[in-house]
Amino acid sequence: MILNITDNAKYQIMEMMKEEDEETVRLRFGVKGGGCSGLSYSLGFDYDVNEELDHTEVTNGIPLTIKKFDIDVIKGTTIDFKQNMMGGGFTIDNPNAIVSCGCGSSFKAKEREGTPENC
Repeated sequence: MILNITDNAKYQIMEMMKEEDEETVRLRFGVKGGGCSGLSYSLGFDYDVNEELDHTEVTNGIPLTIKKFDIDVIKGTTIDFKQNMMGGGFTIDNPNAIVSCGCGSSFKAKEREGTPENC
């Protein structure tokens, strides 16, 4: 398993999937350049899988797609959902991040440098 999805995140993702075509939709998690630390996370729904470029698995009941190129920088990452008085949101805990910005959505990994931008 490349990615961990907590029960809180699973519940939230499944609620959001109800707005999609639940039969074919997959959660896509990955990395893109940008953010103040050089790399930022990408999280959303997708219906397409490219067998050459994508890795698929089911994690805690959630069908998941990850670009094979991103596996080294996200392996062991945990996605959680936290609720507080200001609302709720997903949190990402990546053991491969050597630097993370204050907002928690941007990071730097030893295996890959990104292109930092202003936050």
